[in-house]
Amino acid sequence: MKIKEIIKKYREILSYLFFGGATTVINVAIYHVCYNMLDIGNSISTVIAWFVSVAFAFVTNKIFVFESRSAEWNKTLKEAMAFFGCRIGSGALELGIMYLFVDVLFFNGTIMKLITNIIVIVLNFVFSKLFIFKKNR
Repeated sequence: MKIKEIIKKYREILSYLFFGGATTVINVAIYHVCYNMLDIGNSISTVIAWFVSVAFAFVTNKIFVFESRSAEWNKTLKEAMAFFGCRIGSGALELGIMYLFVDVLFFNGTIMKLITNIIVIVLNFVFSKLFIFKKNR
């Protein structure tokens, strides 16, 4: 199989990994700045980083990953609500893990943020693929 064919076949997963990586960088960078440089508490830093990265992820997932091209306001609003709703679930999981490992068990916050994001990225792909940007078949 040629590289071009592989890229075409796995475009959705590859673009999700790329933009998921970019989302993770944004999430971890904002967390790091808030928590380590601005001395904002762990939970608040996690929430701020989550909100900014989810907004970025919605735009990139809608346009580039799942290619949802609908310009209809109702459909975009429905996608955004479903996207943020699912992300609230995975964000709550992330917040719980961060609280347990950073505030209770005193693990390194930035390292735990990276590990937690791996779990969240996988869950979010499944939610996005199956429930949010599902294509009419």
